[in-house]
Amino acid sequence: MRATKAVILARGLGTRMRRMAPGLVLTADQQAMADRGIKALVSVGRPLLDYALADLADAGIEQVCLVVGPEHEAVTNRYRDTIVPTRLRITSAIQLEPKGTADAVLAAAAFAADDDFLMVNSDNIYPVAALAALASLNTPGLIGFDREALVTESNIPESRIAQFALIQTTPDSFLAEITEKPADRRAPNAECRVSMNCWRFGPKIFDACRLVTPSPRGELELQDAVTIAMTRFGERFRVVPFSGGVLDLSSRADIEAVTARLHGREVVL
Repeated sequence: MRATKAVILARGLGTRMRRMAPGLVLTADQQAMADRGIKALVSVGRPLLDYALADLADAGIEQVCLVVGPEHEAVTNRYRDTIVPTRLRITSAIQLEPKGTADAVLAAAAFAADDDFLMVNSDNIYPVAALAALASLNTPGLIGFDREALVTESNIPESRIAQFALIQTTPDSFLAEITEKPADRRAPNAECRVSMNCWRFGPKIFDACRLVTPSPRGELELQDAVTIAMTRFGERFRVVPFSGGVLDLSSRADIEAVTARLHGREVVL
C-alpha cells in the first residue's frame, strides 16, 4: 500500500549551525535562525523546510508530522498560522528532550498509528524520485545512496560523506547491517551504500524504539532501533539503490551553496 504519511525530524539542537563562521555574511533572517539552531527555518530563498515539504507533496505524501522541541514554536507556528498549505495536512509532535533519533521517531507514534510512513531529516533536501520510490515500496525500507553520486551531485564534501552511516545489503537487496559513523573511514567497497536517513517504516519500528538503550554517545539511536526491529521482530528493510544528490544544511557554511542549488525552484505547499 502506498505510504501517504511522513515524519520530519526537526528537533535537533543545531549545534553546528549555531557556531559562528568568521567572514561569512548572512542576512538578518538567516542570522536569527542560525543563532537559534533552527536549521529548518534558515532562509535559502525561503525557509528550507518549505522546499522539503513541497518535495514530499510532489512524491504523493498527504500528511506530515513535524517532530520538534518545546522551544520550536516558530516551526509549528509557520505552518499553522503564517501559511496555509493546500497539498499537505501538517501537524506536530513534541519531543520533550533531545534524547536521540529513536526517541524522536517514537514521538510520532500517535500520528503514524498503524500506517507505514516516510521518515526524513529536516535539514536535507532529497530527490523527489527517491521519496516517491519509498512511498510506493509497499514494505519498510530505505534509500541506499551511491557514494560517488553524493560527492559529485550534492553540496556535501567528501570528508563529511565519509562520516555518514554505511549500508550493507543482503543478496536479495534487503538491509543486512547499518553502521553509524563508521570507525573505518577508508573508501567502502562498491556494494556499500550510504544512508542519508531517508526511511520507510511500519508500526513495528515504535516497538523497537521503546527497547533502545543509550549508545556510547548517550543517545537513543535510530539505527539501534532498526537493528532491534530486524533481530527481535523479524522486520526486513528493502534497500532502494539510488544515484543522486542530497542537499545538506548542517552549518552556516552550507547556506550559500544550498541557496544557489534551490534558486528558482517553485514551491507549492
